[in-house]
Amino acid sequence: MDTASSETGPYPKEPEILEFLRVCDSFYPPDAVNASIGQQRAWYDALCARFDRPLPHGLTFQDQMLFVPVRRYRPVTIRTETVLLYLHGGGFVVGSLDSHHAICAEIADHAGAELVSVDYRLAPEHVWPAQTDDCFGVLKQLLGQGNRIVLIGDSAGGNLAAGLALRARDEGFSGVIGQVLIYPSLGGDLVSGSYVDMAQAPGLATADVAYYRAILKAPGDEPVAHPLLAYDLAGLPPAYITVAHFDPLRDDGHLYAERLKQAGVEVSLREEPQMVHAWLRARHTSHGAREGFQALCEAVGRLAENLQ
Repeated sequence: MDTASSETGPYPKEPEILEFLRVCDSFYPPDAVNASIGQQRAWYDALCARFDRPLPHGLTFQDQMLFVPVRRYRPVTIRTETVLLYLHGGGFVVGSLDSHHAICAEIADHAGAELVSVDYRLAPEHVWPAQTDDCFGVLKQLLGQGNRIVLIGDSAGGNLAAGLALRARDEGFSGVIGQVLIYPSLGGDLVSGSYVDMAQAPGLATADVAYYRAILKAPGDEPVAHPLLAYDLAGLPPAYITVAHFDPLRDDGHLYAERLKQAGVEVSLREEPQMVHAWLRARHTSHGAREGFQALCEAVGRLAENLQ
């Protein structure tokens, strides 16, 4: 792998992703976790606004209450009745319906499917299991309406999506037909593999991952909170997992994909060789992120149309 290193850690070579990182640092400093929660959220909101984009032509959205606040997106062209359930990232601390607004709209439009984004409660005001309970409450309502669901989540949202797939299986809910995990946090050990190799990766450090875990206060032995700890992954829905090479969470995705395969679950894994954590926001400015986003949207469409 062609990588570059600096005093602060490994860096990609793609010029566009390096510019993306420069812009991100100007809005959300690398040591943001040392600031107050209010400051972190203000910085994150400003960063998200910087990368906002106009919504696809004709797509509509509406805010509703569905156990908790949600935002429902409907593209002009609907190719499947499957509903996409999106759980946003942000370390369980930052993020909202607005932070992933354009991302959700574009995924819905690409997939030709209705998408529901969940405004789950955040830590530290609300610790585990508030986040998974909020998302599971929405999932149960959608399933109760007869919908088929593809779960999608990035980073902390990927953790929630994987946990919801486990909960739905274990509690006897059918109808979850796919899970899409985008650079997910799945409960790796923090002391080996990419947690060491990418400990100082730009955009997310291993110390940041430890901070978000500590603030969430999930039990260390709880598989819904740490899906890599799940004893049995058999019977879970097909999965698409995408990871970034320059990301301490990279091996979580690799390990989970291997566990799913061993359990007989159909899974596709894609590693983005020049990407960093949170590369979704670079999808309009970086060649590598654009390709990764296209592959992601195609995978969502296949799962939603049950074509895996």
